[in-house]
Amino acid sequence: MTRDSDVTDHARLTVETPDGERRELTASQGAVLRDALLAAGLSPHGRYARRVNCGGRGLCATCGVRLAEPPDPDHWHDDLADRFGYPRLSCQLRVRDGMAVKLLDKRVWGTRVSDGDPTAAPPSGDGDGGE
Repeated sequence: MTRDSDVTDHARLTVETPDGERRELTASQGAVLRDALLAAGLSPHGRYARRVNCGGRGLCATCGVRLAEPPDPDHWHDDLADRFGYPRLSCQLRVRDGMAVKLLDKRVWGTRVSDGDPTAAPPSGDGDGGE
C-alpha cells in the first residue's frame, strides 16, 4: 500500500464551495481527499463538525462531498451511496488528476426553514395547536 508521504505525482482538481466559488488545487496523486482539502484551507465538514469529527476514520460521515465522476465503489456502502445519490466521504477517497469536487452546504440536523423565510423564528408552543 502506498503511503501519502511516498506519493510524488501531483494531481489537479477543481473544488466548488457551497457559495459557488471554484478553486483549482494541486495535491499529491493518491492523497486522502479530506487531507488535501484541509491543507488548502477548505473544510469538507459543516460548522460544528470542523471541531468534532472522527479525524478521517470514516466513522462520523461529516466529510461528505459530491464528485462529478465518482470512482468505482470499493465497498458495499459506496455502492449504495452511488445508487441512492448520497455524498461520498472525502476521508475515504483518494485524489486523482482531473477530479471535480463539490463541497456541500452542511446544515445541523433538525433545523428547518419556515415558509421559505430563512429568517423566520420557529413557531412557539408545544405543537398541538392549542393555546
